[in-house]
Amino acid sequence: MPPVTVCAMAARTKSTKDRPSYRCTECGWQTAKWLGRCPECHAWGTVEEYGSAPAVRTTAPGRVTTSAVPIGQVDGRQATARSTGVPELDRVLGGGLVPGAVVLVAGEPGVGKSTLLLDVAAKSASSEHRTLYVTGEESASQVRLRADRIHAIHDHLYLAAETDLSTVLGHIEAVQPSLLILDSVQTVASPEIDGAPGGMAQVREVAGALIRASKERGMSTLLVGHVTKDGNIAGPRLLEHLVDVVLNFEGDRHARLRLVRGVKNRYGTTDEVGCFELHDEGITGLADPSGLFLTRRAEPVPGTCLTVTLEGRRPLVAEVQALTVDTQIPTPRRTTSGLETSRVSMMLAVLEQRGRIKALGKQDIYSATVGGVRLSEPAADLAVALALASAASDTPLPKNLVAIGEVGLAGEVRRVTGVQRRLAEAHRLGFTHALVPTDPGKIPEGMKVLEVADMSDALRVLPRSRRREARQEGEDRR
Repeated sequence: MPPVTVCAMAARTKSTKDRPSYRCTECGWQTAKWLGRCPECHAWGTVEEYGSAPAVRTTAPGRVTTSAVPIGQVDGRQATARSTGVPELDRVLGGGLVPGAVVLVAGEPGVGKSTLLLDVAAKSASSEHRTLYVTGEESASQVRLRADRIHAIHDHLYLAAETDLSTVLGHIEAVQPSLLILDSVQTVASPEIDGAPGGMAQVREVAGALIRASKERGMSTLLVGHVTKDGNIAGPRLLEHLVDVVLNFEGDRHARLRLVRGVKNRYGTTDEVGCFELHDEGITGLADPSGLFLTRRAEPVPGTCLTVTLEGRRPLVAEVQALTVDTQIPTPRRTTSGLETSRVSMMLAVLEQRGRIKALGKQDIYSATVGGVRLSEPAADLAVALALASAASDTPLPKNLVAIGEVGLAGEVRRVTGVQRRLAEAHRLGFTHALVPTDPGKIPEGMKVLEVADMSDALRVLPRSRRREARQEGEDRR
């Protein structure tokens, strides 16, 4: 075997160092070869070449600038939250904005993000706090028109229309704000980073620079983020890890209701939801939004049932409506709005098999909620099932009745969380009767609660004669 020369060893070492490596732009996972799918975060097409494989280096200890102190001696007053002036937003944030905190607000186009944040900027400026609002999507005159419409004009509110990161940092240096609002982080770019605005590298650089500025100055920052067609926040997943709070702005553009839901919060809980109403004059918080989800009528109507859902820790009374229509087509329609189609199908199967209501199999069935609210938790199963049974028998449920409970495939009614809070909210709004699973706990005084173990017990609230007619009609159709 021929001896290995020094030149050959040097060439081999050089080729090893110059070998390119690859990194996932979503999660930062690294590999020596290209892959179509990242095995860490399972994202497709995010593994890109970023240069030579890094050499292993050892970092020497550096000089300590600030000595470590016992945690009990750290001044916690610097992290005291300051109110935004919008109580519903303070509820989600955990009391308000903490100095130096960076909040990412994401939502679909047209949902009302810019309107809400401009209102927050005006409320902050009215409290003698300098506020800088930077827009990269609109001109300054367009933002001024919106500010006139929602009455958000104040001397301490500064406005700039910029898309260059260095210029934005210059505005921060000149204004010295205590609150910065950037709309949006995907429209600002750094000239020192390659790539178009909104790209992975650009979003990472812009967010990193603004986070450093916020921490150094004790400046609260609100960043607006775009979402993809799947509803996820656009840009690298690392962005959600860097910021302190992530809020999702949700709502149907055809309805007035808007929900701000906390996804991540380093300063509070993530089980709070803020409710807002979007109208022509702007956006306002709703301390008691249950009225949006109910239909006021003198007498009960067949096919309607009320339930109490929990949005975070807030109980909301919502109305479920159902309609059954005879059809001649081989495959009847199943249409839902505000409800999960799979759970409605499960309730139909339970009613036919456990409730002995056979007429549902050959009818078009439509089910929806009132006010644009979305009911996804299992606690609404009992209300959905009773609304379908009421529509099938053309019999209204008793007045002032709410139904709470999860329904299993065996027909049993299971317990759900927060029954006492749900009953207290229903009692506050004037409801006197409730159907709940067994052992509900403390019952509000003056409220009649019927404990049901299965669907057979729950269907007894319907008049017996009409139930018998519905069953007989189903058997005749078979």
